[in-house]
Amino acid sequence: MPYNPRSMNPTEFKDWQIAAEAEKFLPTPEEWIEKLGLKKEEMIPYGKTPKLDFIKIMDRLKDKPDGKYVEVTAITPTPLGEGKTTVSMGLIQGLGVKGKNVGGALRQPSGGPTMNVKGTAAGGGNALLIPMTEFSLGLTGDINDIMNAHNLAMVALTSRYQHECNYTDEELTKRGLRRLDIDPKNVEMGWVMDFCAQSLRNIMIGLGGKKDGYPMASRFGIAVGSELMAILAVSRDLADLRDRLGKIIVAYDRTGKPVTTSDLDVAGAMCAWMRNTINPTLCYSVEGQPVLIHAGPFANIAIGQNSVISDRLGLKLFDYTVTESGFAADIGFEKFWNVKCRLSGNVPNVSVIVATIRALKMHGGGPTVAPGRPLPAEYTQENLDLVEKGCENLFHMVNVVKKSGIIPVVCINSFYTDTKAEVDLVRKKCAEFGVRCALSEHWMYGGEGAAELADVVMDACNEPTNYKPLYPLEMPLRQRVDMIAKEVYGADGVIWSPVAEAKAKKFESDPHYADFQTMMVKTHLSLTHDPTLKGVPKNWMLPIRDVLVYGGAKFLCPCAGDISLMPGTASDPAYRKVDVNVKTGEVSGLF
Repeated sequence: MPYNPRSMNPTEFKDWQIAAEAEKFLPTPEEWIEKLGLKKEEMIPYGKTPKLDFIKIMDRLKDKPDGKYVEVTAITPTPLGEGKTTVSMGLIQGLGVKGKNVGGALRQPSGGPTMNVKGTAAGGGNALLIPMTEFSLGLTGDINDIMNAHNLAMVALTSRYQHECNYTDEELTKRGLRRLDIDPKNVEMGWVMDFCAQSLRNIMIGLGGKKDGYPMASRFGIAVGSELMAILAVSRDLADLRDRLGKIIVAYDRTGKPVTTSDLDVAGAMCAWMRNTINPTLCYSVEGQPVLIHAGPFANIAIGQNSVISDRLGLKLFDYTVTESGFAADIGFEKFWNVKCRLSGNVPNVSVIVATIRALKMHGGGPTVAPGRPLPAEYTQENLDLVEKGCENLFHMVNVVKKSGIIPVVCINSFYTDTKAEVDLVRKKCAEFGVRCALSEHWMYGGEGAAELADVVMDACNEPTNYKPLYPLEMPLRQRVDMIAKEVYGADGVIWSPVAEAKAKKFESDPHYADFQTMMVKTHLSLTHDPTLKGVPKNWMLPIRDVLVYGGAKFLCPCAGDISLMPGTASDPAYRKVDVNVKTGEVSGLF
């Protein structure tokens, strides 16, 4: 008998408590093999969270028609939260309640947010992914493998530079090496770890004596923002992964020529570290629907999508596959639309745009919110004026989705302080704007509470789509960025720094970069580069300060405004509340 969401009220129980109760009803691996129609050898054992052998399953099901494909995005995030993953889980459970063969294809959470202020990406309440502890704390080790492979490239670079400084060309030849003439002032990569550690954003390495390496400036980023995570997200199979790993640009030589992982003879070893990451991990909703977990988060500084592989697998295994893009439609969905769909060839039927009444109020001009302080009355009491003004941000995101040719559906993610008049107002505005809208109470009631959303999504899936990328790959980089800034963000144009413009011109003139994707790096907290500007700002220009290059992922990454690839940890982080019951081993405090 499956877990009953009405048995645990999420206003009385924490997420980790609900997860622990729901895990009592998990089917055995043998039952999952039967439920998913797998062969025994297609499931790779790994405790509660086995992996699925992507190559074997895809080979067997290659001629099976794909199911429906549903993407979830949101309005611009606020500190009040929008609950995009909670909606994704609620929709999966809602379609399950409707008797559909449904599954999810979602991202693995990073240890940074899990131990910081955001928490894990497991959903919440009775719309929750389990096993929550394993999911939140490393799962099957994909991020750890990526971190080791990335840092191995930096070990190869720094040790090679040290040896080139210490040995003559003849001595290098005796050791089977050739001089790469690495420029220590032009290193493209840094180190990574999977926590938010602002003190490691800028560092000096090689301090000490001659045996300790040679001094050079370096940096740390968060592991899920590594190019290797991007490569995992877009690779089609292990051969594609291996090929891309060999093309990563680690640094440049003194003439400006790229020094790659292949030049450093480290790409094969990096692939060895990542060999097991190619297969998605199987997790579950609290109501027993399967969810494939693969690749990582952070759409503001990375691709922010689950993998092409897990989507392809889900579309063969399920009649409805629900996936999610990081942050809002201007960030995650834009990358989903113009990068992921283009690379995968998979086109979604529907995009669900998540909004909460409270977040709409903030975009409508509501007061700022400080962590740890009581919410201003505007967010707990009825205020139709703020809700109506906040709908401008919602409909901006609806228009972004419409430009892709994908069918939009607005989901009002219910919260207990919402009033009927506020919800009715959003429904009315959506009807006037010509977009479907559904209220969903999955957080409280699980799949039963998402029944209306499931019905609306299924209805929308019956409409034909007219998917089209925003720009052709033949368009020069600066024109692409200008189009994204104007058509997606609502900017009046783009201002390029001298450094960024020089790099852009170089990339545009070199045919090697002609088929590279454009991967924007921008704050997720605003349509602009300024995180303090909410709603839909007018009369502004987007500043591009730099352009990063990911040679293996084949991404050019224009960086807008002041944004770091290593987030910081707040003053009241989540790790202060996490602990372990030493008698049972049960982890408490995750959310």
